[in-house]
Amino acid sequence: MKTVVSTPGSLLDTLLLLVPGASKRTLRQMLAQDRIRINGAVCRKATHPVQAGDAIEIRPRKNPPRLPTGLDILFEDEAILIVQKPSGLLTVSTPDERERTAYAYLRRYLKEHNPRQGLYIVHRLDKFASGVLAFAKTEEVQFRLKELFSTHDIRRMYWAIVEGRVEKEHGTIRSRLAENKSFHVYSVQDRKQGKLAVTHYRVLRRLPNVTALEVTLETGRKNQIRAHLSEIGHPVVGDRSYGGGMDPLGRLGLHAFHLGFTHPILGTPVEFTTEPPPEFLPYLPKTATK
Repeated sequence: MKTVVSTPGSLLDTLLLLVPGASKRTLRQMLAQDRIRINGAVCRKATHPVQAGDAIEIRPRKNPPRLPTGLDILFEDEAILIVQKPSGLLTVSTPDERERTAYAYLRRYLKEHNPRQGLYIVHRLDKFASGVLAFAKTEEVQFRLKELFSTHDIRRMYWAIVEGRVEKEHGTIRSRLAENKSFHVYSVQDRKQGKLAVTHYRVLRRLPNVTALEVTLETGRKNQIRAHLSEIGHPVVGDRSYGGGMDPLGRLGLHAFHLGFTHPILGTPVEFTTEPPPEFLPYLPKTATK
């Protein structure tokens, strides 16, 4: 999690505001584990002075036991739980799978610490996509976060590796998306049938046969990125449902690397950014991962 400080004070006092559910002992442990950074530099001193405008970053802890490999907790407080979901793991249950989902694993993890703790879904990632995923720990927080998503007051950014050479340096895809009985999402002209979907993209790197894109969602419809990129002739690699015939990564070439919003309790902006999966590294420019 990253946030910009608005009020000066000691680092410990600032952390108490940013992570109100944590004790001073827990925060001191986080400092000792090199999980706290000020303007990019590790800081272990609780009394270190923090100035207005300083950027505070709280790094994720090591993966807790009983969570599957790749399902990593990026941040947790009394209101939200932010994780990185690996490719191949469902966000929530389906009629065919109820136990091996991000939601089920995280709910069991929370119950081990507090049997009364709830977990509430805010948004989802496709099974074969990876990246930042947010959950709420109360119904009130869930409502507030869903409001942010519905009013587009949230920043969602992806890396997409797509087929072919994307000629335009940047562009916007705007259409109305509908879903058929086979759960396939596609664009329609009828305003009554589809919901408005807006996808922005810019080229990061062109390679033979593929292009790396940075994609920003203005809306968050089901399979929006996959449907939109396929419809402009550049399906995401590894996407069998939307026309992707190439599979150089051995998985869907879609990773949600950034999520930013206003904390529903603190009212301060927070940002969560992940490193690219190893299989993405040969396709992304070095500047995109800094």
